[in-house]
Amino acid sequence: MNYSGTPMYILAPFVPTPADVVERMLQLGAVTSQDIVYDLGCGDGRVIIAAAKKYGARGIGFDIEPYRVTESQSNAQAAGVEQLVTFKHQDAMTVDLSDATVVMVYLVHWSTEKLRPLIAKTARAGTRIISHNFGMGDWTPITTERFTDEGGNPRTLHLWIAGNT
Repeated sequence: MNYSGTPMYILAPFVPTPADVVERMLQLGAVTSQDIVYDLGCGDGRVIIAAAKKYGARGIGFDIEPYRVTESQSNAQAAGVEQLVTFKHQDAMTVDLSDATVVMVYLVHWSTEKLRPLIAKTARAGTRIISHNFGMGDWTPITTERFTDEGGNPRTLHLWIAGNT
């Protein structure tokens, strides 16, 4: 249960995103220093830490596992970007996306579909949504990139723009 008494859901297992895939996600999202990047299910924080370190973007990572939040905070401090990023112990299904300019997700198929109403309700028009490997049901992405990562694994990235879904 979360702080409001509603159930919290683990939307996906923690599977670290390789650095080259993180970079491709940030490029697809056209992240700049003007952005506020949200990572739903941030794991160890690597996506928004990379956004802060390379592009100067601010970011907030959300994870349902408290130890992942602690790990992310430690990783941000080690990377020297703790002034740009914040990590919260929060169910991704309860996040208000209205301040985000970019939303990153690496969840599983059923959970990305479950996020659609949240995105439709709280993301501002123009917010870029990037998903690693999984689509969002019948939402047609603006673009899809397929490539092989440095480890030889096939990857797919999808981009949607809120208000155009």
